Amino acid sequence: MKHAKAALDTPLLAIRDLRVSFPAPDGPVEVVHGVDLDVARREKVALVGESGSGKSVTARSVLRLDADARLSGRIELDGTDLLTLPPRRMRQVRGARVGLVFQDPLAALNPVMTIGWQIIQPLVIRGVSKRVARRRGVDLLSRLGVRDAERRFDDYPHEFSGGMRQRVVIAIAVIAEPELLIADEPTTALDVRVQAQVLALLRELADERGMSVLLITHDLGIVAGFADRVVVMRHGEAVETGPVDDIYARPRHPYTRALLAAVPRIGDDPARPLAVVDASGAPADGAHRREDGR
Repeated sequence: MKHAKAALDTPLLAIRDLRVSFPAPDGPVEVVHGVDLDVARREKVALVGESGSGKSVTARSVLRLDADARLSGRIELDGTDLLTLPPRRMRQVRGARVGLVFQDPLAALNPVMTIGWQIIQPLVIRGVSKRVARRRGVDLLSRLGVRDAERRFDDYPHEFSGGMRQRVVIAIAVIAEPELLIADEPTTALDVRVQAQVLALLRELADERGMSVLLITHDLGIVAGFADRVVVMRHGEAVETGPVDDIYARPRHPYTRALLAAVPRIGDDPARPLAVVDASGAPADGAHRREDGR
């Protein structure tokens, strides 16, 4: 019983002192600076920040997708440090244990292969027969809201709308039933109505399958109804973390307050200036402040 409880108490994903640098003409440039991050089993965590904050680089480091990146620290998946695994072992992690939903579904899909062929690849390369893989793929595509999934399974990416393509990318990411799903800005290219549908699908799939989710986004407006916990990144550092309700009600860091103040609200004055923080993260002079102090 003690071992079982310890396993449940151990985060599924534990990132410790992660540092990521890339080669540059004048020497390596560090873009992620000692980030710590946990995702518990069945937990949905949102990693939030502006473009260039390091959130996507942090997430991609879990799967070691950037060949030029130099990684240090620890990235543990269920106690195994992924940074120490040889390439063959790492390939076994991708797709099977950790799935990834890319930001741009059109760029993520092969334009000359049918969507069905692409959906079943995570199963086929692991020895599942094509007949069984197709049946599971069609069922999943239908579950994700694609009508006439049996026929559309043999269509090509350009024959789908942006929202439908994102459903295809989600199907590819979850068909092998990974323990952790990383969703990298999965709604950025979609209109507001489709954004809500895609997030609802991700939430339902996570709950049904017991998946943990790491959602990468710059938009705090979509986080409240999805995540259990929020990690805010700025300039390659995690500046604040906490339960989603606490982050919204009592944000501590000026940058978090600025992000929240930038979320549009019904009844806002269109001419209202956005909150501004200076390079240190402190409120800039003249920055807009909400009446509630946020």
